Amino acid sequence: MTKRLNSKHKVDRRLKVNLWGRPKSPFNTRAYPPGQHGQTKSSKPSDYGIQLQAKQKLKSYYGNMNEKQFRNVYKKKAIMKRGDTAENLIGLLERRLDAVIYRSKLSNTIFSSRQLINHGHVRVNGKKVNIASYQVREEDSIEIRDKSKQLALIDIALANKEREVPEYLQLDEKKIKK
Repeated sequence: MTKRLNSKHKVDRRLKVNLWGRPKSPFNTRAYPPGQHGQTKSSKPSDYGIQLQAKQKLKSYYGNMNEKQFRNVYKKKAIMKRGDTAENLIGLLERRLDAVIYRSKLSNTIFSSRQLINHGHVRVNGKKVNIASYQVREEDSIEIRDKSKQLALIDIALANKEREVPEYLQLDEKKIKK
C-alpha cells in the first residue's frame, strides 16, 4: 500500500492544478510551483515534460499510486485490451475499489476511501476486501459493513452535495442508512 508522505498541497502546486478540488488548496492563491525558483521558472515544457506531468497527475489523482503499480496497470492490462489505450487505462483506474467508493460518495476523498477499505469497512459480494487496488467488475455489489454504517465519515460524505454519483454506478441509499 502506498502512503502519501508529502504534503498534498505541494503536489497541487508542483503539478500546477488543484488536483483534488479542495477549497483550501494553496494553488488557489499561489498558482506557481513550490520552492525557491517556483516563480521565476517560466520555460515551455518539452513533449516529454508534458507527458510526464500528465502521468504524475494520474498517479496522484488515484491515491498516490507508486510507479510499479501504475506500470503494471498500463503495460500488462491497458495495452493488452482492444481499443484506445488511454481509455483502457482510465477505465482500469476507475475500476479500482478505492475509486469506486470515492465516486459513489461513500467518502469525501480518495484517501479516506483507501482508509475505509484498509480498515475493513467494505465488503465486495459479501466478502471483506481490504485492498484498495482491487479491480471491481460490473456484476460486483459493494456494501459497507453493518457495524460501519453509522460512521460519521460516511454520513458526512453522503450529505455532501458537491459531487454527484456517475451514471455508471448505482447507489442504493436505503441500504446504506441504518
